[in-house]
Amino acid sequence: MIVQPGKGAMQTHLKKRIDIVVEAPLLQRVTNQLDRENVSGYSVMPIIAGRGHEGPWTSEGQLGNASQMVAIVCVVDPARVDDLLAATFDLISRQIGHVTVTDVHVVRPQRF
Repeated sequence: MIVQPGKGAMQTHLKKRIDIVVEAPLLQRVTNQLDRENVSGYSVMPIIAGRGHEGPWTSEGQLGNASQMVAIVCVVDPARVDDLLAATFDLISRQIGHVTVTDVHVVRPQRF
């Protein structure tokens, strides 16, 4: 619940946030799968640097997108998480990157 100054409490609703971090060439395949699964929305963000199993990396100086990374973020109803992960597993299981699922609270549940 969120308390707004002078307005009282605002009701929040539990949803799940799925973050999928993959190499940029896989982006279209992942978003196409999310579309097929009727995910109501997602955001895509470039990742410019990080650290993984192989150590630190950066996209600085790269000419193409072959080794660039992107994050795809969506928020869904908790009942949909297992099906969405199963639907995207074949695409991402053998790729560089990771998937995380976290609890989030939203104020407009009908959007997800």
